[in-house]
Amino acid sequence: MAKVIASDILVVGGGLAGIVTALEALRGGKSVTLADRDTADRMGGLALWAFGGMMLVGTPLQKRMKIADSPEVALNDWLSFGELAPDDEWPLQWARYYVEHSRSEVYDWLRNEGIKFLPAVNWVERGRLGEGNRLPRYHVVWGTGRELVRCLMAALHRENTAGRLTLLHQHRITGLDHTAGKVCGALAINEASSEEVRLSASAVVLATGGINGSHKECRANWPSDRPQPASMLNGAHPNADGSMHHWVADSLGGQITHAGEMWNYAAGFPHPYPHFPGHGLSTIPCKSALWLNHRGERIGPEPLVTGFDTHWLCQRVAEQEKPWTWHLLNWRIAAKEFAISGAEHNIRIRDKQFPLFVKELLLGNHALVRQMQRESRDFLLADSLNELALEMNALTSSHDIDADTLQATADNFDANFTTGTQLHNDPQIRLIQHAREWKPDRLRTCKPAPLQKSGAGPYIAIRMQLITRKSLGGLQTDLQSRVLDASGAAVKGLYCVGEAAGFGGGGANGKRSLEGTFLPGCIMTARAAVRSIVAGD
Repeated sequence: MAKVIASDILVVGGGLAGIVTALEALRGGKSVTLADRDTADRMGGLALWAFGGMMLVGTPLQKRMKIADSPEVALNDWLSFGELAPDDEWPLQWARYYVEHSRSEVYDWLRNEGIKFLPAVNWVERGRLGEGNRLPRYHVVWGTGRELVRCLMAALHRENTAGRLTLLHQHRITGLDHTAGKVCGALAINEASSEEVRLSASAVVLATGGINGSHKECRANWPSDRPQPASMLNGAHPNADGSMHHWVADSLGGQITHAGEMWNYAAGFPHPYPHFPGHGLSTIPCKSALWLNHRGERIGPEPLVTGFDTHWLCQRVAEQEKPWTWHLLNWRIAAKEFAISGAEHNIRIRDKQFPLFVKELLLGNHALVRQMQRESRDFLLADSLNELALEMNALTSSHDIDADTLQATADNFDANFTTGTQLHNDPQIRLIQHAREWKPDRLRTCKPAPLQKSGAGPYIAIRMQLITRKSLGGLQTDLQSRVLDASGAAVKGLYCVGEAAGFGGGGANGKRSLEGTFLPGCIMTARAAVRSIVAGD
């Protein structure tokens, strides 16, 4: 007979959304069982490894930088960039809720928890035609996602008075219990001991993440009208496989919506020390690098430049003849611009080493470039373009790169600089100059210069692949984070938060995120669920 653990609330999943749900439930006077499939040291899910960027509206930090933002302006940007359908009720309601409450529900709440932000707001996802973030909104947690998880886990343990919290690691939920149309718990397997455990609760909150950790699931939902690469890297987690989505849909009538909408990244490469098969790292591509196809030709006519439209970049990369592209740059560019998203490779921010962070910002992150030179076979260096072409072909076991073609690509770009800076006429240079008008971007973006500038070498080529990351769709929920069935009625006793709910409503971001909407989406959907449970909705 299965062991039984009873509590007021069962939270399934120990990522950020699950942690916030458990924390707020304890503060609401409830007893909580939190069951997570991973090991104790990986508590926090993807948030533990995240960079910690958040799209927030109307914050004191924005005001300090004279950014006149408002929920109305942000909502217009959100709806135009995400292309949400006018009749998509719950995503639209969650989008409005997000922009109206991100200041109080996320920024102020986290500040009260002891979280601080870097003293600059970054400007990302501006849109190729200005239809993205019209204003800078990207706030970075000082300490990255690891600090976020650490602080909230500490708060969780402080609130665990009288043993009201039961933490279960390496427990996989195999199904939900339901009686008389109401969810009342779940059945789990302890994967360490193979013991079966029945988890009894009057409310169940699913915080199980998205589907993008399973490439089979990812490909099954890939929109038929969008190009799909032959191979991809995994920037999510194999446990984010959508199994609970399907269980709820098949057994309880829950609705999976917008499953084909995903927030992938266009420039990833294999993790040198992978945590699981196919594990990739997502770079923050260098704006000044030339983005080339597998033959070493510049992709165009509109050049690929990060920071404007990630969704579009992914489609351009996916439509290439081979499932990889190249970034061509030099050491000067790499030292100033090359970065890898996440806590693992942003040590100065993660470990809150402010003087060293400023030093690297001003002088360049040469240590990271050297680290990737040592660790990644996809990160190539050479003193000449001819030598670099040989290395690129050796990596791909091909003759795709013709040295003369690579040289011509560099020469054609550098020709922009032969008649002085006033006669630049290259769209990539124009985008770079626009980005540099915003001071935080100027610190991280090189002044345009020839690729073959004397003293800027050696040359660098990085092989990049599309990497899966976040699901924009999920189980449909209302503003109380209650799971809805086909008739629009709430499934009694069942809630869904974070990425599993498409960060609210089953797809609040639409086709595109304004970037940084994911961690706040986890927090807001989790807090909404607990308010509803405590109020007895």
